[in-house]
Amino acid sequence: MLTMGSCFADSMGKRMVENKFNVIPNPFGIIYNPVSIMKLIHFAINETYPDAYTYIKNQGVYYNYDFHSEFSALTVEELKLKVEGAIISTHKFLQKADWIFLTFGTAIGYFLKENNELVANCHKVPATQFEKKFLTQKQIISSFENLLKRLTIFNPGIRIILTVSPVRHLKETLELNSVSKSILRITCHTLQEEYEAVSYFPAYEILLDDLRDYRFYGSDMLHPNETAEDYIWNKFISAYLDESTCVTLAEWVKVKRSLDHRPFHKDSEKHLQFLSNTLNKLHKLGEEIDVSNEIARLQKKLTTYNNEKKA
Repeated sequence: MLTMGSCFADSMGKRMVENKFNVIPNPFGIIYNPVSIMKLIHFAINETYPDAYTYIKNQGVYYNYDFHSEFSALTVEELKLKVEGAIISTHKFLQKADWIFLTFGTAIGYFLKENNELVANCHKVPATQFEKKFLTQKQIISSFENLLKRLTIFNPGIRIILTVSPVRHLKETLELNSVSKSILRITCHTLQEEYEAVSYFPAYEILLDDLRDYRFYGSDMLHPNETAEDYIWNKFISAYLDESTCVTLAEWVKVKRSLDHRPFHKDSEKHLQFLSNTLNKLHKLGEEIDVSNEIARLQKKLTTYNNEKKA
């Protein structure tokens, strides 16, 4: 799976990595508006690169308007290498991917006044250089349909999960955030109804309508906290994972908890037996998922403890 979009796509992608799914989370950094997200996927599919005008220098650092600010460098040549490397690696991954998980954060776009081009990130360039306006449902659907046509040729079996980020964009005011999320939600519904390869996961509704309480938010009162993320994650598992995968995932979670265990007496017989049992479980799990790194680390730990005990 490839995850792309807002910070929710980032957190979900990282959680998938932790749980041993074959995932690239947000390879181009956090991107909020859907048209920019789809532009980046086009770059990856076609192995094409951003236009020269999209590279800018601000306060001595180079950025690209199509990418998150984590893509930055002190020279434009270095930045181009980063950008092109991410596009090439994502192209290779997409060739074999089964799913794309897209999270739309906002329907508000920032357009360069000099050429009316939409940017993914303003990189703290003065606001006077941009015009802020809503992306329409028609614009987003058109962009998505162009992408889907290309994807169907590039990787015919791939499926797409759409979701609307449950994080409010309060810098746009509550009123405009509500309009923005409405545009995104209607768009997702339209695409889900129109295309068999597209489904919708209701992260937005789960946090705002199911959990419905500020005890499920972080200290900024905007982002879901760990409890909320756990709840949403379990809903996602129920919606998309088959029974055998759920069983494997449950076993991995137990083993991961064992790997994170910190003993009071690391050289005791009881702890060594605990490590041996955990290693056996890892070997069994290795038939389903890649736990080679965990096996190697645990074998090394066991060898070290045994040698210390003999000494």
